[in-house]
Amino acid sequence: MSLDRYIGTWSPEPLSSTERLGVENAARVAAMLDLTVGLADGDALPPMWHWFYFTEFPPTAELGADGHPRDGHFLPPIPDRRRMFAGARLRIHEPLLLGREATRTCEVVSTKVKHGKTGELLFVTVRNEFSQDGRPRMTEEQDLVYRSDSGSSTSFSAVGEPLGAPTQPWVAEPQTHPALLFRFSALTANSHRIHYDQQYATAVEGYPGLVVHGPLLALYMSELARANSDRPLSGFDFRLSRPVFVGDPIRAQGTPDAGGASAELSVLSGAATMHATATAAFA
Repeated sequence: MSLDRYIGTWSPEPLSSTERLGVENAARVAAMLDLTVGLADGDALPPMWHWFYFTEFPPTAELGADGHPRDGHFLPPIPDRRRMFAGARLRIHEPLLLGREATRTCEVVSTKVKHGKTGELLFVTVRNEFSQDGRPRMTEEQDLVYRSDSGSSTSFSAVGEPLGAPTQPWVAEPQTHPALLFRFSALTANSHRIHYDQQYATAVEGYPGLVVHGPLLALYMSELARANSDRPLSGFDFRLSRPVFVGDPIRAQGTPDAGGASAELSVLSGAATMHATATAAFA
């Protein structure tokens, strides 16, 4: 039955929340990424690190069998819901500053049912507006994909091929392992079992191993851009195309344009298998 039946009247109201952007949390993110950076109150929050704030932590009794919340203000009311993060677009008007309160306002801006290889898919775009000191700071639009499916749902395999020689000027080769995924899940309050429960990920969801968070792949690309340019990021658009599994050899890579105003980035593995792409714009 069409997913349109379940979302015909679904129109959640916008929600706003305010939180102090504590430097302690940013220090934990830096430690997770093995970054030796000193951050203090008043410093700019690095791009994409807003994901580690404004997190939601529902009671354990309100989690579904997959570890993800059963219900939520912005979760569509479809049965046997499976969720995927497809990508996002970030515009930075001014950086958020650590040590100060910031406000995030969220709203659903579009929903659309499409037909894919595995059946119907519901595409939901959520817009997040961030403000601080009475001024707009950032706008982010997240693309989320849902489907109704109670059985195994994947045909992906782990990557066994080694990485070839680098061909782009910006390169990083992060190593993924279960402890890293645990830390990322903890810092983002993400209890989805595909990231820490091997038995569930393989036997129920049909993956060959633990799934590396899509936003972590995006973070590798944004950090690569931040480390290789002396200009601040003003925009970051990314698209996730294929999951990475723990142990897959991966490379984040990028190439700036001739004037240094933007850069094209990607995450690949093995024999040039592409997992994510991004475009970074610099102020």
